[in-house]
Amino acid sequence: MNLMCPARILLLPGDGRDAAVGERVAQVYAGPFEAAAGARLADRLGVRLSVVPELTQRPDAELQAIADLHRGETVVVLGLDLGLRLPAVVEHTGDGWTRVASDNEVTLASYEQAAGKFRDSIPKEPNHALIDLLAERLEPGGRVLELGSGTGKDALELEHRGYVVRRTDATQAFVEMMRSDGYAADRVNALTDDFGGPYDAVYASAVFLHFDRAQLDGVLRKAARTAPLLAFATREGKGEEWSNRHLDLPRHFVLWQEGPLRDLLTATGWSVERLERGDSKIGTWFQILALRS
Repeated sequence: MNLMCPARILLLPGDGRDAAVGERVAQVYAGPFEAAAGARLADRLGVRLSVVPELTQRPDAELQAIADLHRGETVVVLGLDLGLRLPAVVEHTGDGWTRVASDNEVTLASYEQAAGKFRDSIPKEPNHALIDLLAERLEPGGRVLELGSGTGKDALELEHRGYVVRRTDATQAFVEMMRSDGYAADRVNALTDDFGGPYDAVYASAVFLHFDRAQLDGVLRKAARTAPLLAFATREGKGEEWSNRHLDLPRHFVLWQEGPLRDLLTATGWSVERLERGDSKIGTWFQILALRS
């Protein structure tokens, strides 16, 4: 962060009840109309709420004053968007407040730049292990929403087994790739877009590992409103990492231990039916089939 804005400021929508905040937050600020939502969020985070009457009248000055009070800390400001897409992290550049790309947005930008290279470098086989788990509970003819279809290889296998698949991806380059191969595909960002439906299952192979813990919480809750079955694969490990593997561009990965992952699934409306482990060149993967609780 630059010296003009030594605090990290998260701008969230005015209704903070379902806001996914994955960082250590020092304080919540809200305008008068967002005070109730701010109180709920502050209580959930275990921090103090400050109501700022002038927040929407002098936003630049108020944000700078808040930033100056919280050097080296992260704070939430509720209900002020500055014309930006929310939620957003902002910093001051000298010419005004600007949105900082999230780890997930940096990862998506890498996929946009190098989708073709990714297709050429990854294994050609679909994730048979995960599809096998799904097949234990879902009969042919079931409607499957695939999140993060990428090159479309898993969708082909799912259709070969008799499922009706909606291909989606947050990366436009992958959407265009699937369309050029002759398949319908929709651009859907699992973090920000509605899933539609209902479907019989949500399927996501090697997608959830790009979401931080708070983001995955929100995605799992949306999935539970969308379908009674969830099949996904993510990596086992500790912490988070950046990697240039395959693309020579940065991608962000979040690793999971079994206990916390099971706890998160339970908290977001799922029960684990099957959890299998499988090794690869880059580590161990979880293959998980979950049922809506």
